[in-house]
Amino acid sequence: MKRKDLIKRLTNSGCILVRHGSRHDLYKNPTTGKKQPVPRHDEIDENLARHIIKELT
Repeated sequence: MKRKDLIKRLTNSGCILVRHGSRHDLYKNPTTGKKQPVPRHDEIDENLARHIIKELT
């Protein structure tokens, strides 16, 4: 999955960017309080993307 598509899905579900890191960005779901790092690669493995979406939504 492309990184920009994953970010779009996260922001559409209400997640916000907490901070930029050197290799990962940290996103948070304000309703659940869960945080999850998102790698700063152009392409993200489908299984990892599915895991990030599952944790944050």
